[in-house]
Amino acid sequence: MEVAEKVKHKPAKTDLKRIKQKIDRESAEITISKRERQIVGVIAKHGLGYVFKDSSLFRIFRHQIRTPEESEKLQKIGRRLRMAFEELGPTFIKLGQVLVTRNDLLPEEITLELEKLLDRVPPIDFDYIKYTLETELPDGLATFEVINPIPIGSASLAQVYRGRLKTGQEVAVKVLRPTVEKLFQTDIKVIKKWARRLQKRLPVEVAASVDLNELLNDYYGSSMNELNLEREAHTMNEHRQMAGDRFDWLRVTDVYHATKSVMVMEFIDGWSIKDFPVDFYSFEERLLIMLDLAHYYIESFMNGNYHADAHGSNILICKKTRKAVPIDWGMVGKMDTMHTQAIFRFLMHTRLNQAEDAAECALDVVIPTIYTDTVKLRDQFRAMFLNYVNSTQADKYNWGRLVLELINIGMVNHCKIPNGLALWAKAFSATEGTARWICPEVSYHHVVESADTAVMKGVIGRRFNYRANASWITESVKLFGTMPRRINKILEHLYYNDFRMNVQMRVDARTANLANQILNRLALTLIVSSIIIATGLIMSNSAEISYLGLTKQMIASTGLALGAVLGIFLIWRIWRTRKTRSFF
Repeated sequence: MEVAEKVKHKPAKTDLKRIKQKIDRESAEITISKRERQIVGVIAKHGLGYVFKDSSLFRIFRHQIRTPEESEKLQKIGRRLRMAFEELGPTFIKLGQVLVTRNDLLPEEITLELEKLLDRVPPIDFDYIKYTLETELPDGLATFEVINPIPIGSASLAQVYRGRLKTGQEVAVKVLRPTVEKLFQTDIKVIKKWARRLQKRLPVEVAASVDLNELLNDYYGSSMNELNLEREAHTMNEHRQMAGDRFDWLRVTDVYHATKSVMVMEFIDGWSIKDFPVDFYSFEERLLIMLDLAHYYIESFMNGNYHADAHGSNILICKKTRKAVPIDWGMVGKMDTMHTQAIFRFLMHTRLNQAEDAAECALDVVIPTIYTDTVKLRDQFRAMFLNYVNSTQADKYNWGRLVLELINIGMVNHCKIPNGLALWAKAFSATEGTARWICPEVSYHHVVESADTAVMKGVIGRRFNYRANASWITESVKLFGTMPRRINKILEHLYYNDFRMNVQMRVDARTANLANQILNRLALTLIVSSIIIATGLIMSNSAEISYLGLTKQMIASTGLALGAVLGIFLIWRIWRTRKTRSFF
């Protein structure tokens, strides 16, 4: 190591106490009110406040073909949004990285800008790291013979240092920033409060397919996983066992120690897949690495697991073993295996130019709502799949984009998107990008095709294993065992002419709210009309009248003014509703 700090003595208790007091003070400064003011200030500073007021911008979002002026406008919004997220810190940086996967919600001009979000920030003082290591690890700093105080990586959530254990192993030490969890929890409370307000303003058909609170819960769950390094270590051990010895060109790093805020793992000296020397491997070796990585990720997908950050920068080529080593296992998750099986089924049908069958499988992935035109949806799926038949990695219609486009079509047609599908799609797109870097000569279609046997084995294994059969037998026994009694009950009711059916019509909250608004406006219209008519009758009365000391002219003028004010208010409310509904 060029720069190293020899660990000879434990830090003095007074030093630890001083650092703890400093951390406590910084943590106490993070409050909901202060953070909310800071967020509003940053939004105003970058000129994003008008975005939520200008309804024309939201109409541009839905345009499939945009003019150059509209695209330039969206690019400026994306640039300002990126700068605001970077200034607001880890919570918003991670939120931006999740929004990159949601091409169904945001235009491409904005997501492309958000892809530039920097997750590298200036490192914090090494004293904080010393305190965390001393309090989290059983032996504290004495765990290491040498540790480099200059981080080899500094992100918004954690910093990574190079060190050496007393047993001689070279290690990478990942340490969370001290106050990052408190900041995350505070920011999430603020974002959820604003999301609830925005959800109420969404049009009914959009709200049926987009649940912002559910989206935030997914984001919050995956982000909180990244704030628990014990969970990340467990994930790495799980995937190491899953990979086993079946992949000659792939391995997962060993973890030596793990706590909530510290993880000590094997140090990998190597290059990222994007940077390794071309002559380090022959073509055959690069092809084997590509096949091992693809088969491993496909098997992981079929088990319902995904690694959403499996892009080239997070896969190292080890100089010593020459194997590919995935790193940074923070952004991982699970999805229903039935959905993953449906995705691989429509991939098979797409390769065979069976667009109708592929569209049927796609309808097993997205969930149509009452506002979905299924005939139109099916036609759009068929047209989309035809573009991907025999496409290549270099083609515009590469397979990394396929699932993302499926999600986009589903959202445009007001379909409900399953939880985790967007991150799953990002993971699938990342594997295609990795394949493009490691071996661009071979189409990713053929790589996925080579895994068809494993895919079918997984599908059949889940449909026809002991547990699935036991469940099917149990349900069948219950059905046939209770059928005579149920039929007898139905016949008895028919015999005594006592066959009744209870039907209860339920209206969703948004429809009920809309009906209430309509009735309230009708009532207000009647009141305004009554006031104006009464004013006209008073003015047409030739007799001089007075009431409570008010003359006929004063009563009429007051009524006319009140009717005018209420009428203007009614028109404003109708116009405001029209603008809100035009957002999406």
